[in-house]
Amino acid sequence: MNSQWEIKVLYDGDCPLCSREIRFLERCDRGRGRIRFEDIADPRFDPAVYGVEAGRLMARIHAVLPDGTLVEGVEVFRRAYAAVGLGWLVAPTRWWGLRRLADRAYRVFANNRLRWTGRGFECEADLCRPATARASVGPERDRLGS
Repeated sequence: MNSQWEIKVLYDGDCPLCSREIRFLERCDRGRGRIRFEDIADPRFDPAVYGVEAGRLMARIHAVLPDGTLVEGVEVFRRAYAAVGLGWLVAPTRWWGLRRLADRAYRVFANNRLRWTGRGFECEADLCRPATARASVGPERDRLGS
């Protein structure tokens, strides 16, 4: 197993569409350890670790690079797919016209995903969670290690 991961995706484990995408990426990684995942809906998740407010993480997908850099939106998918050897699938989203279209399409999805998946959104102070937060604790904080 590769000891150096390329990207850690911060995802909403309560979002069925998001979770399906994460399972796909896990299968594509085939245990090589190139990609890690951290569930931001897990009650043990602490956004302060990344210096980002919970609401911002919930609003758009984010990922952390090995040097600590945060990336968000479609760039997360570009890098995640590249990490598992499928970069060619998303490479066209780097082209000028398609990049703008992909970024807009993702913003529409991100702005509506909670509603489209039948969930509300609650915020108290700086902590935002889906209104139907999971009753039990989900997978460990960082399922593939730190």
